[in-house]
Amino acid sequence: MGKHSVNTTTALTQLPIEKAKADFILINGKAVVYEIKTELDSFARLENQLLNYYKAFDHVCVVTSPDKYETLNKQLKNKNVGIYILSKQNRLQVKRKPQTFNHYITHSSLFKILRKKEFETIILDYYGKLPTAKPVFYYAACYEEFAKIPLDTAYTKFLRELKKRSNNLNKEEFKKVPYELKSMIYFSEPSKDQYNQLSNFLNSKYQEID
Repeated sequence: MGKHSVNTTTALTQLPIEKAKADFILINGKAVVYEIKTELDSFARLENQLLNYYKAFDHVCVVTSPDKYETLNKQLKNKNVGIYILSKQNRLQVKRKPQTFNHYITHSSLFKILRKKEFETIILDYYGKLPTAKPVFYYAACYEEFAKIPLDTAYTKFLRELKKRSNNLNKEEFKKVPYELKSMIYFSEPSKDQYNQLSNFLNSKYQEID
């Protein structure tokens, strides 16, 4: 908040990517995966996590504490991975910007992330029609068509569909939410009634009990 606008940027959290789960993803002109490692976390699984992320995204960063920076920097084998440090003042400092790295992206990894409506939109947009198949074979038929789309084109369309996932956000109501609650509200996608309930609660006055 403050750096990116909800009108142009989509945030995703805890997104399964092959055998890993991305902590945070920001999508605007490009998509960036952020893996968060606190001072209490180990880097033992990190290389495997990053490898999984690169199967579906071409920009990946690790966010960690200042005390972990030197260890992280020495351990990272892929120098395209960005590094961010969360300072004691709760500010993100860029130690190394992520570079484009798309060597491992696969149609299969992209397709597994997409919802049915999303991969249907991509196939329909590219071919002008959806495959005809019995329900039990439909998913496989859709993947077969998706896998024939040039990878760079498939990736562009993949990001476009993921970016649409924020369309359900009521942006006008979201503006009224206090900063401290924005993250929780953004990812819970409340209804209009729930926004009203939150507003009523926040505007209620409570009398202290002696």
